[in-house]
Amino acid sequence: MGNVIVSGLSSTPRPRAYALLLALTLTLAACGGSAAPPHPASRTAASHAPPGSSTLVSIFEVSPSTLGDPGPVLDRLRRLGVQYVRVALRWRGVAPDPSAQSPPPGFDAAAPGAYPAAGWSPYDAIDRAAQARHMGVLFNITGGAPRWASGPGAVPGGEPGVWRPSASAFAAFVRAVGRRYSGRYRPQGAATPLPRVSFWSIWNEPNLGEADLAPQATDDSRIETSAVMYRQLLDAGWSALHATGHDTDTILIGELAPLGQTVGSNVPGVFGEMAPLRFVRALYCVDASLRPLRGAAAVARDCPATAAGDRTFAAQHPALFDASGFAVHPYPGPTRVPPTTILGPDFANLANLPKLERMLQQITAAYGRGRPFPIWNTEYGYITDPPFAPGAPLALAAAYENQAEYMSWRMGWIRSFDHYLLLDPPPGGPSHFFTGLLFSDGTPKPTYQAFRLALYLPVTRAARGQPLEVWGCVRPANTIASPPPASIQLEPRGRSRFLTVATVALRGGDCYFDLRVRFPSAGTARVAWTYPGGSTVYSRQVAVAVG
Repeated sequence: MGNVIVSGLSSTPRPRAYALLLALTLTLAACGGSAAPPHPASRTAASHAPPGSSTLVSIFEVSPSTLGDPGPVLDRLRRLGVQYVRVALRWRGVAPDPSAQSPPPGFDAAAPGAYPAAGWSPYDAIDRAAQARHMGVLFNITGGAPRWASGPGAVPGGEPGVWRPSASAFAAFVRAVGRRYSGRYRPQGAATPLPRVSFWSIWNEPNLGEADLAPQATDDSRIETSAVMYRQLLDAGWSALHATGHDTDTILIGELAPLGQTVGSNVPGVFGEMAPLRFVRALYCVDASLRPLRGAAAVARDCPATAAGDRTFAAQHPALFDASGFAVHPYPGPTRVPPTTILGPDFANLANLPKLERMLQQITAAYGRGRPFPIWNTEYGYITDPPFAPGAPLALAAAYENQAEYMSWRMGWIRSFDHYLLLDPPPGGPSHFFTGLLFSDGTPKPTYQAFRLALYLPVTRAARGQPLEVWGCVRPANTIASPPPASIQLEPRGRSRFLTVATVALRGGDCYFDLRVRFPSAGTARVAWTYPGGSTVYSRQVAVAVG
């Protein structure tokens, strides 16, 4: 990565964030039946998976433009095999009078009925639409905050509601959310209660100042203020979800942007992006050696100043130690960079997630609460060329996506694989986040077929008679109770016809397979699979060499 200041990859694209991303990218480029979704907390190892690997929950980000009429998009995602849709449930978008200095007189912020019905409407719609399609919903409860719940002293810059959101006001809002989606709440005029939601995450990209939480750092960027605020928001959201009957639900923390500003003076500053592993250390009150902070350094970050306080820290902040998992957005950063590249020692792109996993285990052990801490990928994708010239060429993006999923599957402690987005933003607009599986006109990219049927061969050359590892995912098997088998096919070099060389049995709810295949000759490999009573679809193609 070198001495490069990097920008955030926000789940809600914003023009200024994209201008920074563009500058970074240009710089580095020059260098049958249906199956219900699994409970997200469970991850049963597949019988055909080697040690250290297991099935991944399939999550897909649903863009705000989808929320008005989610049915058609969810139909498509369901057919692709997506199990959960992730939706940013925005506090400011639901709150009454979000630009006012004070909330309405008599407003009960913990009562779902006290909020305007129009604010809840898109979330209610996707909740009902997902249940009707046997899909689950991950609600990411996030800001910005309404102005009346923002702190004093705001300076110009950043999105509305990112400045010092009130943790107590957030707790009341999360109580309203928890009650509304408890499975017992029936909105006024509705015939039936809203379906229960049991999958949550708290705040989005708290290490990104411009779009999500500010100030990121104070005292010439020596004090990680955002981590202190996020710890308070976690305490508030965790307690509110537990108080409203969601104590056994899957609750994720973190949702961190993958990169950060590490070079230069006074970085990340007020509205920059903090390197995620630095943010994690401050969040858990440990130093660079992962030992609990002491003295003035601890006090400045609202941490225990002495060893005696360590014994109560975990009890005071249960979300940090008892959450179902730690969510990250392990984007590759520069769009042509393979998923195997570590971009920086304190970054959380995919290749550096083993370091984050070890950190979390060491940190929790330092407080006497050591445990394997599952990592959840809740945003991922490659910006493609076309339509964005600095992006990854279409075929390369598809190959990298499959490689990234294979890496995640092999790691074993990663619980999910996510894609963001389905449809590219319109060309010429403020957003250059062209990670869609479809171009803006709806035409599929190669990443579409790579997402539906993943294929990855770690080694593509073998001596005659020696097998090659063939890994893949027939994603629609996630949502079909008894999926048909898939075929591994080879088009021999010099031929124009694919031949089946292996058949793969699939299990409902688990799309993955990993086998050794002896290819009879060099050629081009692919996976073929036929929907029950429907069309045959294919993976991307991979060249193999034999001899």
